[in-house]
Amino acid sequence: MTGQVTMVTGKRNRGGGWALSGLAWVVGLLFVLPVLWMVLTSFHAETDAAKNPPDLAAPLTLDGFRSFFDSGPWPSIANSLTASILSTVLVILLAFPAAYALSIKPVKKWTDVMFFFLSTKMLPVVAGLLPIYLFAQFAGLLDNIWLLIVLYTSMNLPIAVWMLRSFLAEVPVEILEAASVDGAGLTRTLRSVVAPVVTPGIASAALICFIFSWNELLFARVLTGTVAQTAPVFLTGFVTSQGLFLAKVCAASLVVSLPVLIAGFAAQDKLVQGLSLGAVK
Repeated sequence: MTGQVTMVTGKRNRGGGWALSGLAWVVGLLFVLPVLWMVLTSFHAETDAAKNPPDLAAPLTLDGFRSFFDSGPWPSIANSLTASILSTVLVILLAFPAAYALSIKPVKKWTDVMFFFLSTKMLPVVAGLLPIYLFAQFAGLLDNIWLLIVLYTSMNLPIAVWMLRSFLAEVPVEILEAASVDGAGLTRTLRSVVAPVVTPGIASAALICFIFSWNELLFARVLTGTVAQTAPVFLTGFVTSQGLFLAKVCAASLVVSLPVLIAGFAAQDKLVQGLSLGAVK
């Protein structure tokens, strides 16, 4: 009797597993199909891309990509790379010791500190746009890439602190005690002991901060002009009074999305590693 119940339960579990797997595939396809549609449209001519209903068998062409590269996107892409990479590096350098102080060596009322970090994300971005614009105008920082770097760093710092704290809270105490016995100071402990253990957390936080900085549009649209223009601002220039050139926009969006995709593939091995695999032997 017990064996029969176990067999029935096993079949139900397998059935539920197949259902969840099927649901996961459906949800995944819903997210992937728009991307595949963008890729396919980028290789169509404008006349074929504007057809309704769309023609999936339309001939492929590289005219959209040629038009995009002929419009001179490289300065904007370089600005986005500069602002995203430098701000991400600054965020990690500031968030790592802050998260260490709030997890491994917690300060008094650390929960209030974490809530303060979280509260900074509750203010709508547009609410602080006018004061920031007036300050940038007074300081002569309009159309300056360094202003965007500072803004992106301040915007992403709370997120990185929250993420890194969750990883640092799981660091085994034994390796910290071993480092203390060996005479390692705080800086060496952070660099040589803690950082290798939480590399997956650092990679995931850096990737999130890079994506947020790369995709940011509002501040870049208002505070930059031609010198510090970023890639998302450059993309908005394709929406003109003459209409929307769909194939060209899809080609531009595909090229602009490549740095984020490359960063994701580069960090994926770190994201799947165990937090403290092999740290304590």
